[in-house]
Amino acid sequence: MSKVTVVGAGNVGATVANVLAHKDIVNEVVLVDIKGDFAKGKALDSWQQAPIDYYSTKLTGTSDYKDTKGSDIVVITAGIPRKPGMSRDDLIATNAKIVVSVTKSILKYSKNPIFIIVSNPLDVMSYACLKASKSKPSRVIGMAGILDTARYRAFLATELEVSPKDIQAVLMGGHGDTMVPLPRFTTVAGIPVTDMITKSKLNKIVERTKKGGGELVKLMGTSAWYAPGAAAAQMVESIVKDDGRIFPCSVWLEGEYGVKNMFLGVPVQLGKEGIKKIIKLKLNTDEKKLLKVSAKAVNAVIASFKKMKLV
Repeated sequence: MSKVTVVGAGNVGATVANVLAHKDIVNEVVLVDIKGDFAKGKALDSWQQAPIDYYSTKLTGTSDYKDTKGSDIVVITAGIPRKPGMSRDDLIATNAKIVVSVTKSILKYSKNPIFIIVSNPLDVMSYACLKASKSKPSRVIGMAGILDTARYRAFLATELEVSPKDIQAVLMGGHGDTMVPLPRFTTVAGIPVTDMITKSKLNKIVERTKKGGGELVKLMGTSAWYAPGAAAAQMVESIVKDDGRIFPCSVWLEGEYGVKNMFLGVPVQLGKEGIKKIIKLKLNTDEKKLLKVSAKAVNAVIASFKKMKLV
């Protein structure tokens, strides 16, 4: 795979493009934004970084979807954040129209690309892209779990005073307050995390993870971009390399975990065709209950989207 398009040249999209360029695994990254000069400037800045940080990936910015022709992977970050006084349905309607429009524009010039969705509300925007693209479900993937597990692992690394490199974890469910961290599947250099931290401290970290995005908005007045951008770039890398890595992602479920016809976060194996395999964990009774609650919350948002009849 040689060409990746990133739609949306804001903080998250520009970070995806920049991190991906640094990985030096694709020939070209195209940054698309309705503000063409803005996208050109971000891409040019990253391209001028190439001789310093020693990568060859070409970066271009544009507002013309013709420049995305022949894209193998498309990362969609476009959309607006929720504003004061804006209802959840208003946000869904606005961002779903953007995602549907972007998807259709991409498909005019690229045949059957893999879509990675970053726009929020994440699970619903993934659904909108799937319906608009009529792609195989394995080729539309939502980025949420990688970011959520990264926050969880970072908080644990701080608390335990260990390297985040040694922490492995799995989270499931929707992207938000109903996400389902799984301490039972969390390890530090192979050691169960429950052997290294008290239950009360672990619970506090789990709750902080659930509200991780909100914490950053309070601190900065805007949503995060370094970690989300890097998370999406990591997904692209795994697909391009076809190296069989397993990540938690929002994917279309058809009965797995008792969930059907909706996007929800579960562990999957990524590869050159998108999702190679959905990993089926043996959840205990409490974990199943939490996942069911999360699925119900996500389904309610999808129901709101369906009523809008945008696709």
